Amino acid sequence: MEFISQELDDYVCAHSENESAILNELNRTTHLSVLQPRMLSGHFQGRVLSMLSHMIQPKNILEIGTYTGYSAICLAEGLQENGTLTTIDVNEELEDLAKEYIEKAGFKDKIKTMIGDATELIPQMDEEFDIVFIDADKPNYINYYHLVFDKVKKGGYIIADNVLWSGKVMLDSDPADSSTQVIKDYNSLIHNDPRVQEVLLPIRDGLMIARKR
Repeated sequence: MEFISQELDDYVCAHSENESAILNELNRTTHLSVLQPRMLSGHFQGRVLSMLSHMIQPKNILEIGTYTGYSAICLAEGLQENGTLTTIDVNEELEDLAKEYIEKAGFKDKIKTMIGDATELIPQMDEEFDIVFIDADKPNYINYYHLVFDKVKKGGYIIADNVLWSGKVMLDSDPADSSTQVIKDYNSLIHNDPRVQEVLLPIRDGLMIARKR
């Protein structure tokens, strides 16, 4: 998942804004007590998400894939004063942990957590979003893109994580490896969609940023 050396990553983090004490605690807690802690956005990517949110100054954000709440907190840092972030996850076992740290970070009234199947919940939403962050089950990435597109305001952003998929996107796909193929198809879909301007950033496991024209 990491495409730069540990030494260079350490340098990048040392010269980027520090993660808050609460985010640092959540980072440690996730690595100590939750399976697959590499799913956490982490310091560098978290600061990138926070910076993008501050630049965009969103009123409404939708996150698909809460995990332990780290990325939601980072994105919420740039919300307008009356802004809200809705985050969806299918894993109810991590909901209490995410809510605990969302409250500790001071975003209890700005971040709404939902448990359920995002493909069923998104069509029920009436909000228009400034940012959608996709970081959930890979086989549904294209489905999520189509489901949220009309709910993203003109000039809004759809950001997808893990689009380099540990470098597997550069290799010939194993027919049995459906996740890699879906990620490759997702990247091609965004690149060839005339409705968006896109850039793929090699940050951590890859961020595809698409701006709706």
